[in-house]
This record gives sequence, structure tokens and C-alpha cells, in this order.
Amino acid sequence: MEYPIVAQKAPYKFDASEGDKKMWCTCGASENQPFCDGSHGKKETGMKPMKAVFEETKTYYLCGCKQTKNPPYCDGTHSKI
Repeated sequence: MEYPIVAQKAPYKFDASEGDKKMWCTCGASENQPFCDGSHGKKETGMKPMKAVFEETKTYYLCGCKQTKNPPYCDGTHSKI
């Protein structure tokens, strides 16, 4: 299988509080999208999650296609794949 997997062709809406920290899935294999559940290790993807620190209390849109140029945030790339 080729990684990263496109988990979905749309962003994931995430309501964060200031200072929240999450591990964003980069491989697309997680069952807990858009966050990591350790699947990258079990499936030997060769990838690692990315630590995301949310600096403000607000709604964020996190990349679901795993192709963004601004990880972990959606940059609209999903509309081109």
C-alpha cells in the first residue's frame, strides 16, 4: 500500500482550546482521524505523526487528504485530487 492514504477529500473540523496538543495523523491509516492511533507503526507505513499545538481557542480545519502544504491545516488541496 502507498502512503499517505487519503483519509477523506475534505477537512476535519476541530474545536480546540488554547494550548491543546494533538498528534495529527500523517499516514492516513488511523481509525481516529484526523489524529494518530498508532496505525503507522502497526502497518509499517514508514511515517510518523505530527505534533500540533493549537495556540488559540477556535475552530480549526485539519487536512483529511494528507496532501496539504501547510500541515496539519487544510489548504484546499483535496479539491485537486
